[in-house]
Amino acid sequence: MKLRWFLSGTVRQATDMCKHVEKLLNAQRDILSAQAIEAVGLVLRETEAAIDSGADKAELRKRMDDLEKAANKWIKPYPNAEWRENIEVFLVAIVVAMGIRTFFLQPFKIPTGSMQPTLFGVIERDLRFDPNFKMPGLLGRIYDVAVHGRIYHNIIAPADGQVTRMGPLQHVFFINKQTLWVQYDGQPQEVPITIWCGPDDHLEHWAGLDMQAVFHKGEPIVRFEETTGDHLFVDRISYNFRHPERGEIVVFKTKGIEGIPNQNEFYIKRLIGLPDETISIGEDRHVRIDGRRLDASTPHFENLYGFDPNGRPRDSEYSGHVLEQDPRSSLKTPDDTIKIPDHSYVVFGDNTVNSLDSRYWGTVPEQNVIGKSFFVYWPISYRFGWGQR
Repeated sequence: MKLRWFLSGTVRQATDMCKHVEKLLNAQRDILSAQAIEAVGLVLRETEAAIDSGADKAELRKRMDDLEKAANKWIKPYPNAEWRENIEVFLVAIVVAMGIRTFFLQPFKIPTGSMQPTLFGVIERDLRFDPNFKMPGLLGRIYDVAVHGRIYHNIIAPADGQVTRMGPLQHVFFINKQTLWVQYDGQPQEVPITIWCGPDDHLEHWAGLDMQAVFHKGEPIVRFEETTGDHLFVDRISYNFRHPERGEIVVFKTKGIEGIPNQNEFYIKRLIGLPDETISIGEDRHVRIDGRRLDASTPHFENLYGFDPNGRPRDSEYSGHVLEQDPRSSLKTPDDTIKIPDHSYVVFGDNTVNSLDSRYWGTVPEQNVIGKSFFVYWPISYRFGWGQR
């Protein structure tokens, strides 16, 4: 029987049909008459017997035709069968997607610039006073969004006026919005303008928009370019079989880490220190692991030490830099150290001049680490694919 099931498509089809009819019969036993149950059951048993006895293809097809006729005659049809089937397929797809997200690959968006230049967060550029800027056409804007993740916000004033006030930043699903009110000359009431965008900050901070800003007819009230942060997949399976290694870019939960205000977020940083090690930063701003200098010869750090140790630290410089005399940092001088406890890690952002990391809120418990950076799938830039380190 088992061998025939593998070798014959007709046997497989007949077997599947029997299982389907039996499932429907069992589901409707409480609403079917005894005559219906007996009639369908009889043909079902005859079809199963033909399969077990090794009947030829012609006999099996005849039995399947009889079973189909009996089922159509006695089993009650479900209302909206097509809708039910489509919904079932949709729900199965959701379950499969959630399973992949939970156990294999989880999508993740880089929110800030703390991992630059390896991974980029949201970048904004105020274009109101750029004389060389020309708004792309519709096709150009579609291309910029699809390929580069670049979105343009451009609101032109229909009349002279000024910005009078701004509402609070609001979160709607996965994006943010903020409303500003403008007063046009000659109009008695304020007019609201809603801006939908990605940054978790207020308009006046990143769009260069000042309260009481005055504008003239034909001028932009708001004109800025927003480039979305890198979107990547997080590998959630590898750390089930091994421990994280130094230099890997890890994603971890913030819950339970004192010093991080929002305990419901995920952070991404580069793993610097392993359990039982002592971390310090030398005069040359290179990290020391138990006194041993970390440099470009360490795997995953080949491109992270290209700075001038004699120059001042600057934004977007690489791993090993320390914020100058920042009172919140636990590594302000070469004599300061972080002793890593068992089952914990120290993580830094590659842009360590502008990164809040283990120097400020301590170590990351092992159980908080959910996976590592795997594949940047959008936008399409030099970081696309496995190019990030």
